[in-house]
Order: sequence, then structure tokens, then C-alpha cells
Amino acid sequence: MTFNLPHLLVPDTALSVAGLTAYIQELLEQDSQLRQVWVTGEVSSASRYRSGLFFTLQDPDAKAAISCVVWNSQLTKLATVPVQGEQFIILGRIHVHPQRGNYQLMVWQALPAGEGLRALRYRQLRLRLETEGLFNSERKRSLPAHPQTIAVVTSPQAAAWGDIKRTLKRRYPGLRVLFSPALVQGDQAPASIVNAIQRVERDGRAEVLILSRGGGAIEDMACFNDERVVRAIAICPIPVVAGIGHQRDESLADLVADVCAHTPTAAAEQAVPELADLLSEHQERVTALAQAIEHRLTASYDHLHRLRERLRRLQPDRQIQQETQAIAWLRQRLLHGTAQQLQQANQHCQLLRQKLITLDPKAVLQRGYAVVRQTDGGVVRSPAELTPGQDLTVQLAQGQIKVKVSEISSSTHDPLHQNPL
Repeated sequence: MTFNLPHLLVPDTALSVAGLTAYIQELLEQDSQLRQVWVTGEVSSASRYRSGLFFTLQDPDAKAAISCVVWNSQLTKLATVPVQGEQFIILGRIHVHPQRGNYQLMVWQALPAGEGLRALRYRQLRLRLETEGLFNSERKRSLPAHPQTIAVVTSPQAAAWGDIKRTLKRRYPGLRVLFSPALVQGDQAPASIVNAIQRVERDGRAEVLILSRGGGAIEDMACFNDERVVRAIAICPIPVVAGIGHQRDESLADLVADVCAHTPTAAAEQAVPELADLLSEHQERVTALAQAIEHRLTASYDHLHRLRERLRRLQPDRQIQQETQAIAWLRQRLLHGTAQQLQQANQHCQLLRQKLITLDPKAVLQRGYAVVRQTDGGVVRSPAELTPGQDLTVQLAQGQIKVKVSEISSSTHDPLHQNPL
């Protein structure tokens, strides 16, 4: 395909990259105002190296930043060493690096100017969210031991995505990985991250969600301190593993996540177990089970052997014979005692029968005695109970007779004598 280019005027000479950089360097470094300039801003990141202190001075409202350096020879002369999150007034000069094509501020002096606006906002937001309980350990959820599906939220262009894929494939082959792309830097990043998390929630297949980004300056991590991102992580029904950058300081996303890792690779390692470790643990359990079974069998064989030896020493046949003889002897004693008690009981019964026969009124009547009764049936025991002319009934052995009292005599010569009535 051929494109028709408009007619361009090509100059006779063109600047080289080095020439252009040298021109810019001369303009900046020879400018009288830039050779000694006071700059105020907030320190967003600071790192100490052998050569000196490197930090970034940022204007949070204007979204502008400049790289600064204090060489070791100058550090002891500073009124205050720049600290991340604080506001400073910096004195220095502009220096251009031709090899990298950038510029930085060579610092001579640093004066404190109070707490930085970005640090203040971060501290206030963190305190408010902490008061709500979003960072409490009680609300942290444990990760599934053997997940089958994992979702990853990061930038498709980020090196973190490649690190996570390689780590998951190496540690846990066969795992299903769902990718939910999002911006992880810039003003649009918070809304993009929230949408990516919600996309995973609606899908419903993931058991773990990894929110990740590689290393970078602290100002590049601002989206992970955004309240919208923090609340999206807090209400996510899926356990979240945060693997954000290589910074020492934790972001709010790290604090609210269920598990926090300092690199994308570490986040992937936290999300899934090592297959080799699982196989090793399984082999250990198999070995332990085999040893336990062998130990139990050995103990059972030993116990059985002891029982056999004890049985042999006890001679059960002889003991059974002795016990049989003892039982037979006891049986004879039982039969003899029972027969003796039965005989005694029969004799006692005969004695009682004889007593009953002796006491039977009919037997007395059979011997010639009679029972005298009044008309009301009462037995007459004394003549004093009678009156002449009174009707009586005399009970004999065979029947009874009616009589009338004609005479009463009180003489008693013979207790067996029957007086006429």
C-alpha cells in the first residue's frame, strides 16, 4: 500500500539526539533561576542508596512530580532529611542527564513545611476505614485449600500478569485462570479496578481473586489507596489476595484484603498450593498409614501370642473337669437339702392338720358334747345368762333340738357334767 505524503521542507542540517539534549541541558543548567531554586512539595517516595538519598517531590493538587537527589556528602548539611509523606521546602539546582534524557533536582538544603497533603489524606482515610472495621482480622477469610478456578485482576501489559501465569502453571497445573483486565495506574485506574472486581463477582466461577501490580513509585500506587477500590475489596464475596508492588509501606488495598503478599509472584504462591508439596504430603501420609497398620498388626500378633501362652499355662481342660465335679457335688447337696426341707415341711403340715382336727367343734360334738345357743344364736356359757322359761337351741353331733329352761342350778361338781335344763 502506497501513501501520498505532502511535500515537506527538509532542512539542510538536523540536530542529533545528543545535540538536542546538550542544547536543553545548556538552557536549563545555565538559567540563573534554575541554578538556585526553592521548590515546595510533598515527598511521595524516598530510597537510600550508597551514593545518596533519592526521592520524589510531588505536588498532589497539580499532579506534578520531580526527581530529587541528595548526595552523601551533602546529607549531613541538611536541616531535615526528607521523609516520605511530609511537606518540605527544597533548595537545589536543575541537572540534566544526557544518557537518560531526563532532569532532576540536585538538593542542597531541605526545610520542613508540615505534613504533606497526600499523607494527611491517606492517614484520615485509613483512620476512618479502620474505625468501620474494614481492616479487622476477624473479617479475614481463609483461602480454599485446593481451588479449581482463580481470577486475576491486573493490567494485560503488566509484567505481573506474566509472572502470575507462570507461577500458577508451575505450582498447580490444570488450574483454570480467569483474567479480568484493569488499569493499575493513573486517574482512571480506581474505577477500572472496581469494574474488574465486579466482573469477576458476576461471573461466579472464581474461588480466589488475585489483585496485582508490579513494582513502581509510590505515586503510581495511588489507585490502591482509593476508597472505591478498598470498599470493592471489602464487599467482594470471593477471598482476595493482594500482590501489589515491592514497596515497604502497605496500601489500603493490602490492609483490607484477606491475604497480603508483597509481589505478584508471592500472591500466586499464596493462592494455590505447590503440587510437588501435595504429592510429598500424600506420600508421607501413605507411608505413615502403612507404618501405623504394620505397628497395629505387630501389636495384635504379640497380644495373640500372649493369650495363647496364658491359655496353655491355665490348662483349661483340667479346670473344666474340676469345675464339672464341683458343680456335680453342689447339685447333690442341693437335691439332698431340698429333700430334707420338703420332708420337714410335710411333717409340720401333718402336725398342723392334727391340731386343726383336735380344735374342730364338730369333733367335740362327736364325743357327746352339745352346744347350747340362745334364740339370737349366742352361745350359752353360764347359767347366769339364762332365765326360767327361756327357749334354747341345743346343737348335737347329729342335728339340733329345741328346749325350754325349767330350772337353773348354780352348783358345779363336775366340769364335764351336763346339768338338765
